[in-house]
Amino acid sequence: MLTISLLAKKFNLSRTTILYYEREGLLHPVKRDLNGYRLYGEKALSRLSQIVSYRALGVPVSEIALLLDGNGEQKRILQDQLQRLQAEIERLHQQQMAILKFMKQPDTEENGMVTKERWTEIMRAAGLSDDDMHNWHIQFETLEPEAHQEFLESLQIDADEIDRIRAWSLC
Repeated sequence: MLTISLLAKKFNLSRTTILYYEREGLLHPVKRDLNGYRLYGEKALSRLSQIVSYRALGVPVSEIALLLDGNGEQKRILQDQLQRLQAEIERLHQQQMAILKFMKQPDTEENGMVTKERWTEIMRAAGLSDDDMHNWHIQFETLEPEAHQEFLESLQIDADEIDRIRAWSLC
């Protein structure tokens, strides 16, 4: 059994976050000890691990209960999150273009701001593995093939390699 402080420490969360998950109905202590401290068992550890994983994917707290309860909504919720992420990528791309325009440098190719190597380095620094990057390309190619083409061109990749990347993205 773990106290709230030990549980928070184990998952590198704040005590306040654990209490928030309790208020939202995602997590429940097994019991309280004689001093009134909350005690959490293995089931709570497992559940918190899942909560932390879903939060790492950006899933809103309000939707995590549906994922944990396994009521058949998992695929829809994760697809919705994927769409939110795609919209965020688009928003960030628009911001990037606005900054370049503001700087009077509309074309990243001329300035060499982001190359394929630099983009890969950024993605790895963000924690993406080769499989994650492959999935990212698959989703981009599936959802926005023309934007994917433009993005690859903006990274100064030659046409033959772009064709190979786009074919690889269809696997």
